[in-house]
Amino acid sequence: MDEFSLINAISQHYYKQSSLLKGIGDDAAVFRQTVKDIVTSVDTFVEGVHFSKQTMSPFYIGYRSLAANISDVAAMGASPAMYLVSIVIPTTWKENDIRDIFKGMHQLANCYGLDLVGGDTVSGENLVISVTVIGYVPKGKARYRHSAKRGDIVFVTGTLGDSQAGLHLLLTDKHVKDKDFFIKRHQMPQPKIDFAKGIQSLARVTLNDISDGLANEAIEIAEASQVNITLIDQYIPFSDALSQFSSSLRRKWVYYGGEDFELLGTVAPRDWNHVKSIAKKTGTSITQIGYVEKQSTCVGQVFLKTNQQKWRLYKEGYIHLK
Repeated sequence: MDEFSLINAISQHYYKQSSLLKGIGDDAAVFRQTVKDIVTSVDTFVEGVHFSKQTMSPFYIGYRSLAANISDVAAMGASPAMYLVSIVIPTTWKENDIRDIFKGMHQLANCYGLDLVGGDTVSGENLVISVTVIGYVPKGKARYRHSAKRGDIVFVTGTLGDSQAGLHLLLTDKHVKDKDFFIKRHQMPQPKIDFAKGIQSLARVTLNDISDGLANEAIEIAEASQVNITLIDQYIPFSDALSQFSSSLRRKWVYYGGEDFELLGTVAPRDWNHVKSIAKKTGTSITQIGYVEKQSTCVGQVFLKTNQQKWRLYKEGYIHLK
């Protein structure tokens, strides 16, 4: 399959977004939007770094690549609308494999009404996928990391550590309780778009998607907002099935594993009941896990409180270009 045959194979026959004037077929896509703010996010995934055939089939590689970007858009409080895909294809990957990558993306895109509007295809030594998602949010309602304030409630959606448990099981081929659950959480994460959209009416909410682990994401909010955050260890949610693993593995996966693509946020106490109400309406589990405080010096720090003791959490885990 050459470049043009691939483009024809993955092109949509119709578009779902009314703002899209021209998708695939010209030198660039054209869309028109005048009443909302536009949010964009791009991520690049490299074979051997972000994925491998050992842990994911081509379908799941595509699904997960798009899911990561959609989760970023959710963390901005926006609704995804369109996406572009640039892909470097080595000769070691077969035509059906490439088709399956795009099938995985198409399945997730259909869940949220996204249109594939362009990208690029080139040949190279390693498979590389770069996905750009474009989304919309009501004017002035984008959510930022720098908006947390003293006294805020810190919350998180879902359970943490499941994705890394799934990766661990795929790499070790161990047989444990609920193995399929963990593997699905790793291969097919579910971005929290409906929940993020549901809280758009609030004047102020801070959000961050958990791609690099709870501790790292909390530190990003604390640094951007110039506050300190305290997390309460006993409140951190993890699935019952995760209890079968050692406490050291659970701690590593929950605080530094990442790739759960849940949402970490802060909100004023007066709005907490509204947030819980939206979570219930959208079928999103949500947990209060800490609070925001501000001191005169040494801001931008995150602490973990357990058994009446507190110690500081630092950025750990895999960091590109470190």
